[in-house]
This record gives sequence, structure tokens and C-alpha cells, in this order.
Amino acid sequence: MNTDLSTGRPSLREAAYTELRSLLLTGELPADRRLVESRLTHMLGVSRTPLREALVRLAADGLVTREQDGYYPSRPDLSQLRDLYELRITLELRGISRAIENPSFQHDIDALLELRETWRGFREEPPTPSPDIVLLDEDFHLILSTASGNEAIADALRSVNTRIRRIRMYDYLTADRVWATIVEHLEILDLVIGDELPAALTAMHKHVGASYDVVEERAVRAIAAHALGRPLPS
Repeated sequence: MNTDLSTGRPSLREAAYTELRSLLLTGELPADRRLVESRLTHMLGVSRTPLREALVRLAADGLVTREQDGYYPSRPDLSQLRDLYELRITLELRGISRAIENPSFQHDIDALLELRETWRGFREEPPTPSPDIVLLDEDFHLILSTASGNEAIADALRSVNTRIRRIRMYDYLTADRVWATIVEHLEILDLVIGDELPAALTAMHKHVGASYDVVEERAVRAIAAHALGRPLPS
């Protein structure tokens, strides 16, 4: 996060980006209405320059779309989400199943022990619900995949994560989902480290599948909220 070094607070452009992203994810900005700069600068309390920088970043995130007359909130593509999640599940499970099929494929236990300590820290002090938690989740799954010893699988997973990140941000807007993610990650790590790989495979399948169900539900609600110009219910 970019900060003002004199105050330690987020910079205006970072604050504008964060607040505007939150408004988009919660459906408070209707998808069929242009994002008018004068209205947004007043709403966010910033000038046009940090607002425009925030809009460029949000376009890169896939949260807004630039048309000839300006920016508009994007709508989630649920058909693409289903296809990409199917691929994600395949990649996630393969990292574990290959070690079941061939015992010579050993996980990097040191990397997993370090990862477990990180997530135990999150269990002690859970992060505040935020779209940014998707990056922590991606990091968890990439480290676990890399630890399986097949870098090609990790590279493919990295690519899929980038493409579904825009919609997966909806998974981390409530404290219960953040907590469930922490608990499930630690369960998976304990099973892999303890060489209980069939149980780890089952836990991973359940974890990723549950994440998809939640993301799809919240994305559907977001589409409806955008269309009606109402905030996304918690």
C-alpha cells in the first residue's frame, strides 16, 4: 500500500482506489450508470488526479470498464467463472494427488511448516475482511502447489488465479468467510504435513468447492444489486 511518509496514512490515490473498489464490490454504484468524475471526487473527497489513477487500476482489476463516454462498473461473468473454477479445482487437487499416486513425489515440508506458521498467526489475529485477502489466499495455494514439486502446475494455477481474482474478491467481504478460510487452510496444511494425503485431497476439494459456491452466490447478488442500484446485503 502506498502511504504518505509524513503521516503514515494511505496516499490519496490509494485511499481513492480502496474506497471506490469497496463501493463497486458492494453494489453501491449501478452497473448501467457512468461513473461521473465530479460526483466521485465529491463522494471520495479527492481531486480528479487520484480518482483517475484509481479508475485506471480498477480497470486493470476488471472492476470497471472504459467506454467511449467514460467508465462503468463491470458485471461478473458467471459462465466464465464456472469454467475457470473447474480448472482451478483440477490444478489444486493434482498437486496432492500426484504425491498419492507416486510416493517419490514428496512435498517441501519446510515450506509448508513456514506457511502454517503464517496462517496460525492469522488465526490468532484474523485480518479485517477486505478484497485484498484474495491475495493472501492466492499466495497460500501457490506455495502449497509449488511445494508439491511441479512448477508447471503452480504456473498454471497462477494464471487461473489472475483471471478469477476480480470475482473471487467477493469471497472475503465478511468475517465468517475470512475465518472459514483460515481454519480450512490450516486443516489442509496439517493433513499434508502429517502425510495424510487422501484426507488432504478431500479437504482441498471441499475447500475450493465451498469457495466457489460462496463466490457465485455473492456475485449473483452483486449483479442484482448493481442493476438495482442498491448496496450488496451482508
